[in-house]
Amino acid sequence: MRIGVPTEIKTDEFRVALTPAGVRELTAAGHEVFVEAGAGEGSAISDAEFEAQGASTLASAAEVFAAAEMIVKVKEPQPAEVELLEARHLLFTYLHLAAAPELTRGLIESGATCVAYETVTDASGALPLLAPMSEVAGKLATQAGAFMLQRPVAGRGALLGGVAGTTPSRVIVIGGGIVGLNAARIAIGMGAEVSVFDRSLDRLRELELFFGGSASTHYSTALEIERQLPEADLVVGAVLLTGARAPHVVSRAQLATMRRGAVLVDVAIDQGGCFETSRPTTHSEPAYEVDGIVHYCVANMPGDVGRTSTYGLTNTTLPYARIIAKNGWNKAVRENRGVATGANVVNGKITCKGVAEAFNLEYVPVEKVL
Repeated sequence: MRIGVPTEIKTDEFRVALTPAGVRELTAAGHEVFVEAGAGEGSAISDAEFEAQGASTLASAAEVFAAAEMIVKVKEPQPAEVELLEARHLLFTYLHLAAAPELTRGLIESGATCVAYETVTDASGALPLLAPMSEVAGKLATQAGAFMLQRPVAGRGALLGGVAGTTPSRVIVIGGGIVGLNAARIAIGMGAEVSVFDRSLDRLRELELFFGGSASTHYSTALEIERQLPEADLVVGAVLLTGARAPHVVSRAQLATMRRGAVLVDVAIDQGGCFETSRPTTHSEPAYEVDGIVHYCVANMPGDVGRTSTYGLTNTTLPYARIIAKNGWNKAVRENRGVATGANVVNGKITCKGVAEAFNLEYVPVEKVL
């Protein structure tokens, strides 16, 4: 198969979809890999490193799309990239379509087969391609929140862990998955007082054991969150509904109950955001205020640490890319349930239930459009 890797053009995105090791794995298996010149610069990977492992370097994204059958990316295609997609293409990347109506329409009209990292599942039903970036985003969420609490950037002027003789900052993490666990872990390490909310009692028990009493756990209800918001310095939104738009867990009205200069970090912003007042931001302009509350809503948080994120991501995406490249789409989707659950748009049809429900469109199981 001919595999293309374009440069990521989303604002402040520094990752790349393959490492030189990935190129070597694919070319050794007989596939051709085309990498856009400069695609790895944000991850400190040179064109020469890709070429040394068998990749061909092309000057533009248009050339990569023209040469390739499968397009491997990191972030959702931007409008200029959607225009390059054809029905013959298989797109393999993060999509987060439930919060992106225009992109969804564009992919439907392209006729391309679009497989989303965030809905690929493994044998246990977990989300292996979301996990490494969730780990990065969770850790960055607390780091970013701690920075935003500083007074020069409109925060309360609070140090997360405090110092001797002062009260540490209060951190609330809403969602106890991989993002939430890592956000809480970093907050605990920085000396904060941490509460984690989730709706799975089994998960809360796991977190109790993991943290050994260094964080309190709470069953997530609107009332319990509302009760604790007035004491929070930092709130991390880590809510996930696979393939669907994130629910709002903090309303605008509730901002009035919070301390002025408190910080909200919305890691669910790719899926529409879990705070009512959230809107996507960039690393260049990461935050804004609503009613005196600082909102940090960067839509590609792991892109800030491109090298770490690139290697963490491609370690998990490469096995699936190899399966698709080796077997072709039809065979891969029939023989690998994970690939099948990753399919979001195929032949102009929505094949992800969460996306279909978000836009009130017809859902068609992927098996029916092969």
